[in-house]
Amino acid sequence: MMMRFEGQTALVTGASSGMGQATAQMLANQGARVFTAQRGEAAHEVILADFADPATPEKVIAHIAQAAGRLDILINNAGVMREGTVDEGSEDDWHLQLQVNLTAPYLLIRHAMPLLKQGGGAIVNVGSIEGLGSNPRHPAYCASKAGLHGLTRAVAVDHGPDGVRCNAVAPGWIDTPLNVDFINSMGDPDQFRKEIGHIHPIRRTGAPEEVARLICWLASDDASFVTGQIYTIDGGRTAQLSLP
Repeated sequence: MMMRFEGQTALVTGASSGMGQATAQMLANQGARVFTAQRGEAAHEVILADFADPATPEKVIAHIAQAAGRLDILINNAGVMREGTVDEGSEDDWHLQLQVNLTAPYLLIRHAMPLLKQGGGAIVNVGSIEGLGSNPRHPAYCASKAGLHGLTRAVAVDHGPDGVRCNAVAPGWIDTPLNVDFINSMGDPDQFRKEIGHIHPIRRTGAPEEVARLICWLASDDASFVTGQIYTIDGGRTAQLSLP
């Protein structure tokens, strides 16, 4: 296997399952020393972290600085979603989603920047197609992901001269444990999966490993001239117009 991250240190947030777990494992398989930060247990070098607490990002980066003395790759994957229209949801739900999905990545980038500058690091933020459009009853989630896309471009512009690249991925429907559980809760899961597949030109939903491959490419030297970009990975869902 190609060891394109040999000698590098990476942080992946929200790596207990799904895209974060797949990304952390892929980075490790390709030679990186991987730290994971989330509320629950995960693989690799685990930092227990609750990103709803504004003090957490600084503590996480300080832990890595002390343990490894370097950080080459930052993957901001941790996220939360609460449903409810603007008149249904609470302000607490709004602030939680903005904190975890947008402010925590901003603070992680801020505190990690001195380390990332040392070796010309790479940041990959996990946004969403909901930063480009919206599913029903997701105002705070959409706002946070659109903000994360904007933050991605701003960091790329400001810190390109420092040798730091910053990109984002915008996944569509991915078979994370949360989404799989949702499908299985339907009255006819097989029929629902068939229906959800038909909103994708390739007629299926995505796998966490497919997103992880894109994330790892963006974090690698193979993407050395790529920065400030938002890569949609959705099986063509947002390219397909709905029928009347």
